[in-house]
This record gives sequence, structure tokens and C-alpha cells, in this order.
Amino acid sequence: MSRVLYLIVCGSPAARNAHLLVALAQAGGWDVCVVATPDGRKFIDDSALAAQTGHPVRSVFKNPGDPDVLPDAHAMIVAPATVNTINKWSAGIADTLALGLLVEGQGRGLPIVAVPYTNTAMAAHPAFLESVGRLRGWGIAVLFGEEVVPLHAPGTVEAHIDDFPWQLALDALRERDNAGVPLR
Repeated sequence: MSRVLYLIVCGSPAARNAHLLVALAQAGGWDVCVVATPDGRKFIDDSALAAQTGHPVRSVFKNPGDPDVLPDAHAMIVAPATVNTINKWSAGIADTLALGLLVEGQGRGLPIVAVPYTNTAMAAHPAFLESVGRLRGWGIAVLFGEEVVPLHAPGTVEAHIDDFPWQLALDALRERDNAGVPLR
């Protein structure tokens, strides 16, 4: 039985290419499920991702009593992660399905990799930088900085979405696996 990876996508134009991470993860033996933030859903092709993964794309909490339609996660990648998601997650806010899964996954000790993707102005906000530091301090692999993906000027994201480091997210997850971090 293959391990289950939740790919959590946020509201960024780079999310249009989430299918690339799905394909890379599947080639590595992962069963991938995509969960989108409400704004993340605006940028993805739900039908294509559902066909690619064999699972529905989720973005809202299920109704009480409804069965879970996704298998339990063994690991999570949040990519692209927005400033909003990073800040809310580091504060323990679980007001969307994506955030609820992240907060719960962290509490369960799942390996989680986050790849923030934002512009220079938003990345400079002190709350964001504190949130990145807090998540790293809690053992989350947060891939952020010029060496990961150079920040872009506000209003220029469309020119940079093909530079998003999907493979680095999987590499970081593999490193955690090889270092003995349990993938439960």
C-alpha cells in the first residue's frame, strides 16, 4: 500500500501548476490527494486534478456524519503557501479545511513541508517572518528564501510561476524520510 501525501494548494497563480508536483510525487510512489484553500480553488483545475489523483479535490469541511472521502495522510506539502496561510497556521487558526488539516497534521507529528510563495513587499512584513520562524522552530520544513525561489516584485507573479520549485518540496520530504522522521 502506498503512502498518502496531501498537497495543500493556496490562492496563488503558481497553484495552476500543482499537477507537476502530483506527477512527481506519484512517480515517487505517493498516493496524492489535493486539498485547496477556498482561494486556492480559483487557480486549479479540479476535474483534471481529480482525474490525475483518483481522489476528489477538497476545499470545505464535510458535513457531520458524512464519511471521509480521502484516505488519511502520511505527509503533507503546502505549496504554494500564501502569507495568509502561513500566518494563520502559525497562530493555530483552523477556519478552513486546509488549515484544519495542517493544524491537525502538525499535532499528529506528520512530516510537513511548506513552500511560501509571495512578493517582496508581503514577505517583508514582520508577522510573516515571525510565522516562518515559528513554524521552523516547531519542526516544519519551511522552504523560504532567495536560495529556494527568488521573491518577485508586487504585480509580477505571472512572469515567475514557472520558476516555482515543486521538486524541492518533494526533495525536502524525502530528506526528512531518510533522516528517520516518521511518515505515519
